[in-house]
Amino acid sequence: MEVKIGVRSVPREIVVDTELTADEVRQALADALSSGGFLEVPDDKGGRVMVPVAHLGYVEIGGAEPRRVGFNSF
Repeated sequence: MEVKIGVRSVPREIVVDTELTADEVRQALADALSSGGFLEVPDDKGGRVMVPVAHLGYVEIGGAEPRRVGFNSF
């Protein structure tokens, strides 16, 4: 799943490909907002993206559609 995170005063968004479900991302966001700490999202390659909730502009949670490879549209 693709998660886009907008950070205040930063022109580019952070794009994270994660294996979390949409509900898990929403829960992580809710937990981070309630604690006032960091939004932490693991990526597909074993890394973690951490953004302080005080600097969050928006979080866009993409669909669970798998990526297509190649030029055919099946």
